[in-house]
Amino acid sequence: MREVIVSAPAESRPIWCVTRKSLPQADLPEPGRRFAESAGFEGAAGKHLLVPGADGMLAGVLFGLAEGGDPFAPGALPAILPAGTYRLEGALDNPRLAALGFALGAYRFARYRKTPERNVRLAVPAGIDADDLARTLAAVALVRDLINTPTNDLGPAEIEDAARALAAEHGAAVRVIRGEDLLAQNFPLIHAVGRASASAPRLIEITAGDQSLPKVTLVGKGVAFDTGGLDIKPSSAMLLMKKDMGGAASALGLAHLLLARGARVRLKVLIPAVENSISASAFRPGDVLASRKGLSVEVGNTDAEGRLVLADALTLACEEEPDLLIDFATLTGAARVALGPQLPAAFTADDALAADLARHAKAEADPLWRLPLWQPYASMLDSKIADTNNVSSGGLAGAITAALFLEKFAAPAGSWLHLDLFAWNASTRPGRPEGGEAQTIRALDALIAERYGAAR
Repeated sequence: MREVIVSAPAESRPIWCVTRKSLPQADLPEPGRRFAESAGFEGAAGKHLLVPGADGMLAGVLFGLAEGGDPFAPGALPAILPAGTYRLEGALDNPRLAALGFALGAYRFARYRKTPERNVRLAVPAGIDADDLARTLAAVALVRDLINTPTNDLGPAEIEDAARALAAEHGAAVRVIRGEDLLAQNFPLIHAVGRASASAPRLIEITAGDQSLPKVTLVGKGVAFDTGGLDIKPSSAMLLMKKDMGGAASALGLAHLLLARGARVRLKVLIPAVENSISASAFRPGDVLASRKGLSVEVGNTDAEGRLVLADALTLACEEEPDLLIDFATLTGAARVALGPQLPAAFTADDALAADLARHAKAEADPLWRLPLWQPYASMLDSKIADTNNVSSGGLAGAITAALFLEKFAAPAGSWLHLDLFAWNASTRPGRPEGGEAQTIRALDALIAERYGAAR
């Protein structure tokens, strides 16, 4: 992502952020005020006005905000402003989030199609940490780029490449188990889901930090594409399946945030990277699969593959008894039915963790919503021939039963958090262009900084 935030520009033009109520008190030069009045600008939310100076050049920009509205509202500006460097002034409830929203609104995915270079930049508001903004922008851009890239250019092998690049950037260690070695090293579920693809399944592991520090482990669902397997999806349901590795992208994005600021944790990232394809070797409905945990799993539906690869990865994660275990997954349509695309579902048995996370999600404008690990629904996963089924016996409570399935394999020394993400913006909003999206990682970065310390 090109440079958007600048620390000390030689000059910048003001963006006067106003509400209908604050417009009369805005610190505009008198000619600008008269121009705004003659143009009929009233400070309506989302409206802007280019204000000329006495020399006919651009003196500044008026931008309307809603009272208590979207803190990312300035994210609409990079797409509409003339080239130049700007600064935010006026009625901002949270200057940091306003600056972040502006910068995130400048993101473009231009790998396959060139887009005009607008060269719009923002001077960092006084008191805002420019390095922190830059880290956040880089992490979000990484997540968005990975999710937006189609599977012909981002299969399991390329997910590994992205993980290796991140590890190299931060001096972290990498270990990868591929293909038949997954069976030899007891990851049968990851192997079963990915064995039908021309690109070998693999488990990617990144580690960084001193062993004496608190252990934080991130697990990301890395299904590069999901046909549904032999329980094949309809074609319309496959159109966005390049984003089924959004959990892996999110784990890598959060890892970048933690490593770039030197978080005081022993970090591990686990990504089971597979493609759920169809071939003669594909796993089948009704198969009974072994797992690393030792539980046998009856396959009720091959389109519930994400929870299978996560199960082996979660089991490995728990063998080191992490203090905090977080998994990210674009797991269920049921979570989207319940909460829509903007609210990831969060599951944890730790009430204190849930409360802290909710607090940081609100402060960072990085929303999520807790759903219950409702134990009476666990019986819906019963199997007559295996220890568990991978899907429930009915069509209800799909997000909860998926979380309950994962809970069978997640037993860390500390707390476990499961995040069921959409990882996609279906339409453009300020600071959040249509396409892949980083959800929850900013809130989690703030939570981990509070719990374990911001930097070494």
